[in-house]
Amino acid sequence: MNFEPYPFEKLNNLLKEIAPNKEYEPSVLTIGEPQFETPDFIQKTLCKNANLLRKYPKTIGEDELREAQRAFVAKRFGVNLSNEQIIPTFGTREVLFNFPQFLLFDKKEPCIAFTNPFYQIYEGAAIASRAKTIYLNLTQENNFKPLIDEEKLSASHLVILNFPNNPTTSTLTLDELGEWVKLALKHNFVLLNDECYSEIYTDKPIPSLLEASLHVGNREFKNILIVNSISKRSSAPGLRSGFIAGDEKILKEYMSYRTYIGCASPLPLQSAAAAAWSDEQHVEDARAIYKQNFEAAREILGIEIPDATFYIWLKVPNALEFTKKLYSKYNVKVLPGEYLARDDENCINPGKDFIRIALVEDPKKTKNALKRIKECLS
Repeated sequence: MNFEPYPFEKLNNLLKEIAPNKEYEPSVLTIGEPQFETPDFIQKTLCKNANLLRKYPKTIGEDELREAQRAFVAKRFGVNLSNEQIIPTFGTREVLFNFPQFLLFDKKEPCIAFTNPFYQIYEGAAIASRAKTIYLNLTQENNFKPLIDEEKLSASHLVILNFPNNPTTSTLTLDELGEWVKLALKHNFVLLNDECYSEIYTDKPIPSLLEASLHVGNREFKNILIVNSISKRSSAPGLRSGFIAGDEKILKEYMSYRTYIGCASPLPLQSAAAAAWSDEQHVEDARAIYKQNFEAAREILGIEIPDATFYIWLKVPNALEFTKKLYSKYNVKVLPGEYLARDDENCINPGKDFIRIALVEDPKKTKNALKRIKECLS
């Protein structure tokens, strides 16, 4: 298998010969990892249940965790799931990599479509599945929303959307998501939405693909799946708690497959995750901080505040050169957009001339870094 280097590895290679300006404190705005303490009640729950390390965890997940995740989906999206319609996972990275391999295993000419730019795990899954890839380009011209080409989509076995979107910050409305549900039913492909940023919204809650499925009358979630994670929501990426939910028939077979993977979450982590999924106040507190950061970015850089995520997708002249200059003169690291995308069939990389800025620090540090970015732009 020939996997592409990860974006952060490419960034390290780009900057390896550059000595940053030591007059400034280092500021790393590259990775989507919240730089806040995991809430105390989550840490205490983890410690309280450390004695459970003596037990093997079940692949299917403990009832406590399943109930907490189902309750989260019901409260947040108004969708009541049965136990058979949700599977706790070890974060979402593992499921986004192994689910396509499971689904596409017996397809003669497997084909997967996903948004471009993208989370690189989608590409890795396509490579591991020996699948043809169709890129759904997200550009300024289409408001960073994927255009629908039914001829191409009809050849797909799996379509992965990612809304709210990393890195472009775009979102889809309930009706727009509903159109994708209709396409999945019409052309009989599995539609999966990666909703890991669903809780990092700046004003109104963002709809789920599950809501959209009900909205267009697909009450059994046929061909419809979502994944979600606690990493961004609870500033707890180390808990590795996520889930996949939707089509019961697909999940029943996928559950059998998962028993062989060996990725069950340790019981203390499941207990801590259940506590996190069950609480909303700490999520509201985090959203307030991210909104402060965006307000600072609007004031300093003149951007529009996006509906969701904690990223800025900023257009700059020559992103690679700008990234090097920003690091060299101002000791700030950002991620060139072209590292998060691939050239399409027309040799167009939709991430070119953009940088991704992750506003994951506290407001004071964020303002300081944004001012340096503005100075570099000037």
